[in-house]
Amino acid sequence: MICGFDYGTSNCAMGIFENNAVRLLNVDGDKQFMPSALYALGRELICEQVSHGIKAGISRDEFIALRRGQLQMALRVRNELDLIADDNVMFVGHEAFKQYFADPEEGYFVKSPKSFLGASGLRTEFMHFFEDVVTAMMQTVKRRSEASLGYELTRTVIGRPVNFQGTDAEQSNQQALAILTTAAKRSGFNDVEFLYEPIAAGLSFERQLTENKTVLVVDIGGGTSDCAMVRMGPDHIGLDDRTTDFLGHTGERVGGNDLDIRLAGEQLMPLFGMTAELKTGKPMPTKTFLDAVATNDVGALSRFSSLETGLYLEQLQRDCKEPELIARLIHLRKNKQNQQLVRRAEETKIQLSDEQEVQVMLDFVETGLSTQVTRDELRDAVDRPLERITNLMSDAIAQAGTQPDLIFVTGGSARSPVIREAVANKLGNIPLLDGDHFGSVASGLTEWANRIYR
Repeated sequence: MICGFDYGTSNCAMGIFENNAVRLLNVDGDKQFMPSALYALGRELICEQVSHGIKAGISRDEFIALRRGQLQMALRVRNELDLIADDNVMFVGHEAFKQYFADPEEGYFVKSPKSFLGASGLRTEFMHFFEDVVTAMMQTVKRRSEASLGYELTRTVIGRPVNFQGTDAEQSNQQALAILTTAAKRSGFNDVEFLYEPIAAGLSFERQLTENKTVLVVDIGGGTSDCAMVRMGPDHIGLDDRTTDFLGHTGERVGGNDLDIRLAGEQLMPLFGMTAELKTGKPMPTKTFLDAVATNDVGALSRFSSLETGLYLEQLQRDCKEPELIARLIHLRKNKQNQQLVRRAEETKIQLSDEQEVQVMLDFVETGLSTQVTRDELRDAVDRPLERITNLMSDAIAQAGTQPDLIFVTGGSARSPVIREAVANKLGNIPLLDGDHFGSVASGLTEWANRIYR
């Protein structure tokens, strides 16, 4: 059977088409959106769980042969942790966050793996690792969906950004799509197609139009922002070939995660010594502090967790006028709480959509530790990534050679008044409409899947 699959940077969703309408399925308990996060008691156990989820046959045998070394290491991890066959060793979605927050220094936690798929210079072992992480999550979403439906899903359309990375875009896109295709096949999909996420969001929105319009679709996702200029309306919606309706599209690896990281760096890292002075009177070097919150950068995460960084922070603590602040950073690093810190920044960003000021509690680091963040401070912190996002909008309009009649904005971060202000300041007095901030892409992918596979 047919489905649309939004394997997103922040959330995953799956939809089917029934009774001439899209229905999003429950993929995380009673929720239609599953956070894109995974926690395993050991990194090697992810590979083991993937092998269990592949159907018996040639593809499973090939996978086991390809991952023989990792699977043997998984057995050793099981023995070391005294795990039995029925023990839960891997968690995804909300349960992954729950397990990570409860015991961050143990196990392996990864959030938003889609952000890494197009990274340049990935060695073979990292390619295999990301294939396994993505497959494990896809298998879970598919298995849960099929359990609720009572039948198997075998054909899908998966959303993709215009560009997974900004540099070497074509090579990056091919690498990321290869990983996603491999993961989808190992999850049991026989037929896999891809559709640009802003176009999918636009297809969902188009049903609301009663007259033809030229629409700038802006999808601000967790890892990427994508824009598409599309002719829409009653004369276009029924067409199987929409090639001539797509007038321009742009995309870049900048999204909601970048806003969270910038907010964490600007407003939370000072609590860990980033703006403190050294005893020499010189300003504090900021690179290590920024590495701590760069949760979408494999290199930064590796540097922050390295032995060299541990030794460097001990020296920095001795050199700092406020050594207790560096001690907090050492504590954060030792307990692997940097992902939790960025998560708290994300929650603050969301709260500031409705409030002018938020008290950010960081009790997981130190009892009573907190700070105030205002909407104006959020605006200042995210100024640079927001400028990149609004420039994408201008570029899409320039490609099309015409002005949009209206702007349709979707994606989780699009709720923020700060983003809406930036769009208005950049593009002027063009009507701006909201969609389903989380479900537009999944709905559009489902509609397209029903159209091409029917």
